Amino acid sequence: MPIPNPSLPSPRLKNHLWLWRDDMTNPDLAVPLDDTPYTVAGSAERRRLRLIAGAVVVVPLLGTLLAVWLAVTGGLGALEIWSFAIGYALTLMGITVGFHRHFAHRSFLAGPAMRVVLATLGSMAGQGPLIWWVATHRRHHRLSDRDGDPHSPQLASGRGPLRALKGFWQGHIAWMFSDRISNWSLFARDMLGDRLVVRMHQLYFPIFLLGIILPAAIGGLVTGTWNGVLMGFLWGGLVRIFAVDHVLWCVGSICHMIGLRPFRARTRDHSTNNLAVAFFGFGEGLQNNHHAFPRDAYHGFRWYEPDLGAGTIRLLSRVGLVWDVVATPSHAWKLAEDRNRENPDRADRRQGAA
Repeated sequence: MPIPNPSLPSPRLKNHLWLWRDDMTNPDLAVPLDDTPYTVAGSAERRRLRLIAGAVVVVPLLGTLLAVWLAVTGGLGALEIWSFAIGYALTLMGITVGFHRHFAHRSFLAGPAMRVVLATLGSMAGQGPLIWWVATHRRHHRLSDRDGDPHSPQLASGRGPLRALKGFWQGHIAWMFSDRISNWSLFARDMLGDRLVVRMHQLYFPIFLLGIILPAAIGGLVTGTWNGVLMGFLWGGLVRIFAVDHVLWCVGSICHMIGLRPFRARTRDHSTNNLAVAFFGFGEGLQNNHHAFPRDAYHGFRWYEPDLGAGTIRLLSRVGLVWDVVATPSHAWKLAEDRNRENPDRADRRQGAA
């Protein structure tokens, strides 16, 4: 099955040149030297893609409302709690450790089996196919909070609370319905040349459905009842997807609006460290840290910054399942933080000039 991507390499990309700020393993920092567009127009399947985006937003919400109503009227059992907790932990880890830190930023290396596991868990989260996710994320880094950022809350028009609400809506959900798609040839060219990645991308929908069917089947097997099937489907499937997706969408919305900015003089954007989102998002809410040092496998630099994703990578590294983990030396990020304290308004001047 071919990859349904409208931005496969065109003839004019044959002579495309690249300038890298550090090395070929950091594609999110790539700067094109020609006029290759950052985005391409939506394909003929635009309506179908919008329906899928709408389903991703609405169906888990309806399932969550039903699950909550059933819990209020009939109680909440161990099956529901464990189905949700295990599914949440595994699939969110698939995004933060797999899709994000490994595939998008190459913060560590792993063997084929481990990469398949990470891609599978990430696909079950319902965040979109692997190559699409990587291209969208790298474009976000390249154009963070500037025109072209796929999900910035800072580009809304107006003033005051209304502007903040419009920005939150755009950064949280509305961006998924855009007519513009990140140019994969520009932001994910290395992904297109990786057979394992391409295959996992193609298998996204079967894997996603498996992530819903499995907890339902386990619920039925454990209880021997159709009610167990329903509870597994709801709590291990739809409620889990609803929670994981909204926590991760908060990274693009809330974490570019509310929180601390210890490296704002370095990042040139409005990314923030939001400890609440970081706690529930396994370190994903430490956006200012991450935008300052995007290749770092560890988002939490300080003892009070929760980053369960980093702990997982350390554990995988210790048992030999991942290696060549990229970590910023403490003296480097402390120096950047000191420079920010010396000139705290520097970022705002640079942001205004960008």
